[in-house]
Amino acid sequence: MAKPRQFNVRHARIKNRWHAWRSTLARPATGFVSQPEPRTIGSFAKGRQLTAGNFLFAGFLIEARNTGMWDLPMPDAEFEKELHGFTWLDDLAAVGDASARQRAQSWTWDWIAQYGRGKGMGWTPDLTGRRLIRWINHALFLLSGRDRAASDQYFRSLAQQTIYLSRTWQATAPGLPRFEALTGLVYAGLSLTGMEEHVDPAIKALARESKREIDAEGGVSTRNPEELLEIFQLLTWASTALSEAGRVADKEHLAAVERMAPTLRALRHSDGGLARFHGGGRGLEGRLDHALASSGIRTVSDRGLAMGFARMHGGRTSVIIDASKPPQGESSFNAHASTFAFELTSGRRPLIVNCGSGMSFGPNWRSAGRATPSHSTMGVEGYSSSRLGAQGYVGGQECDLLAEGPQHVKIRQSGDMQGMTFHGGHDGYLRTHGLTHVRKLDLSADGRGLAGDDTLTTIEADDNRVFDRFMDRNAMQGVPFQIRFHLHPEVDAEVDMGGTAVSMALRSGEIWVFRHDGTAKLSLEPSVYLEKYRLKPRATKQVVLSGRVLEYASRICWTLAKAQDTPSNIRDLEPKDSPSF
Repeated sequence: MAKPRQFNVRHARIKNRWHAWRSTLARPATGFVSQPEPRTIGSFAKGRQLTAGNFLFAGFLIEARNTGMWDLPMPDAEFEKELHGFTWLDDLAAVGDASARQRAQSWTWDWIAQYGRGKGMGWTPDLTGRRLIRWINHALFLLSGRDRAASDQYFRSLAQQTIYLSRTWQATAPGLPRFEALTGLVYAGLSLTGMEEHVDPAIKALARESKREIDAEGGVSTRNPEELLEIFQLLTWASTALSEAGRVADKEHLAAVERMAPTLRALRHSDGGLARFHGGGRGLEGRLDHALASSGIRTVSDRGLAMGFARMHGGRTSVIIDASKPPQGESSFNAHASTFAFELTSGRRPLIVNCGSGMSFGPNWRSAGRATPSHSTMGVEGYSSSRLGAQGYVGGQECDLLAEGPQHVKIRQSGDMQGMTFHGGHDGYLRTHGLTHVRKLDLSADGRGLAGDDTLTTIEADDNRVFDRFMDRNAMQGVPFQIRFHLHPEVDAEVDMGGTAVSMALRSGEIWVFRHDGTAKLSLEPSVYLEKYRLKPRATKQVVLSGRVLEYASRICWTLAKAQDTPSNIRDLEPKDSPSF
């Protein structure tokens, strides 16, 4: 299968270059018909770093103060793609001073000179759509002080990219890449003279993709919360741009936005960040709240699950649990073995987290981040609840898909004046060990305490026989297990009370205490926190309960609660740390 797939990639690359070259023969745009208000949000801190000559993309940092962006040594394909996507324009525009403008203009016109005739890896539909949105959003920033010749080059390149996109968007992968391509086409068609003919086909295509890719519960097949946010933003930008131009988005497009908003609210922690599951991060500071506010949709989810996640909340505490089967087939190209893992945030401070996606740190970190031990849940030593193995081909790249995992995930949720309860079971270890993982979580109404109950047990007689066979192979040593609670790097933790508890201090001043029933061994061990905007993994810690299943059922109870002298309301005014470059 490798050769046909490689042929398809080469064929797609040649086809992209052919259409890119043909687009250079088209009549150029001469200016703007209308221009949407800029809606992309950049990072002031990242913009400052760029003006200082520090290029941090895809986990690589290149310090080159006097080197042009397109003359940099490209350490990785993802690094180069991020440059060609031009999202860094948002960061420079967030700074907005003369130095930032000079760099934005220099790097944009250098791109036109080097790649404007169809060369380079930036000529793919998704990157072109991403680039068009930024060029149009920041046109005033880019054109300020430029002469007529430079302006003509800019509009000629915009027209060429628009025509290229109109001919190639169908070839891009469904999901986020296709939404990027189509939103860019809508922006360009509405904004540029002579490009109006592309608007209606793009509107219809966005409607079809919205109906097909956004399910009835407002989720996407990858179950990646950050990807859902990115698509939500693109659809919102497109509908707003159409409205400002006196047009109306298709009803399927608008209905998808209405379905997605309450799902995103359910995936929002109390500090405004997204739950980090299946390759997604927390999202840039303030982006989720801004996107929800911009959509104008105020509804909240009244369903039991949101994109397969359960949400519990009480007081200032939020708990989000992966409560469904992992993504299947090609949608699992970035999926994690995180069934029944949870994250807990208290006010503005994350406490219990998952390690996150290691994609920007190389293939080994990426694989490690997808495994069950990188999540705050119970796991069997040496196994993940879902296993990698099947080879897939997604977005022009070969990748590992989930080959097997839980097939039956049953959950029950309830709530009353005392608090909220989650109860579920999954069969991710049934085939290998005959065991079912049962997890129960109880969050108090005031959010001051979370009680957990984790069990590995056999259910049917056939399960007993599988368990017995494993015991025989393992010389009756039992099935080793661990329950892991990964801590956010800003949490200070230490073993307390003679080794029977762990005290955890948040920067807000809150103290949380972890205790257990004594049936497992308690330890505080090293862990990592993986963020794509960092140069390397951040060191942190994890609380681990370990033991062995020697019978047909093994149950461990634990609690995580605020210390009695910790007040329910704390003025947490300390600003969050700036991103580390």
